[in-house]
Amino acid sequence: MSVDTDLETGLDTGAETDAEPDLDLDIEILDEGSVSLFEGDEGGLEHAQRHALVTLLKQRFISARTHPRDWQVLVEHERVLRSRLNDLFLDLAVDRAREVAWKRQATSETGSRFPTLLYDAAWSREETLVLVHLRDRLRAGLGGGDAHVFIDRDDIVDYVATFRPVHATDEAGDEKRARNAVVSIVKTGLLIGTAAEDRFEISEAVEPLLPLDLLQELLEALQRATSADSAASPQEQTELFDEGAGDAGEAGEE
Repeated sequence: MSVDTDLETGLDTGAETDAEPDLDLDIEILDEGSVSLFEGDEGGLEHAQRHALVTLLKQRFISARTHPRDWQVLVEHERVLRSRLNDLFLDLAVDRAREVAWKRQATSETGSRFPTLLYDAAWSREETLVLVHLRDRLRAGLGGGDAHVFIDRDDIVDYVATFRPVHATDEAGDEKRARNAVVSIVKTGLLIGTAAEDRFEISEAVEPLLPLDLLQELLEALQRATSADSAASPQEQTELFDEGAGDAGEAGEE
């Protein structure tokens, strides 16, 4: 399974939700009606619009929950932000019902490839299992009427363990990889920390970023990897998984 991360810009799309800088900056306006923010600036966007655009480029997704100010700007100026992304051969996907937005690589109508700022980076097997479990739990919780869906770290680790191949004997190593996968998903913003260290809220962004068709593709890849010949090397197991996995980054991920 692969996701889109920024290549040439050097931006990290691991989606760590750092504290948002204060938008109320002392910005020098060079002339009435100008949006210039620095000497020689010929950009056409206001500061808040540029901030939202950079956040879209830097993060795997934004939402009303994780980036409230950027989300509001996107809602009010979706067309202009979409236009700026289109200039970079990127498309803007917006799920208004769940209040989530993300970028993805644009696809040519002729099938040709566009230059891209994004590249494919594979999720680990454990990270993919975590994502599948989160989506399942999110849908079950919301379907049951829960406004917010929570999950414990041990619940996730136990789920990952159910996919341990029959030939696997390094239980301690497998558990460590599962716990590291949880940490990675937290960094993406798809798991939101709570007051309890080992309890998380599942982000509403999980479902639109992992649609049903992609989920089915991932489950099939996981089943193939888990039932693979026990004689296969770990590298061969990984290759089998990566070949079958879809692109959760563009899920349309990124």
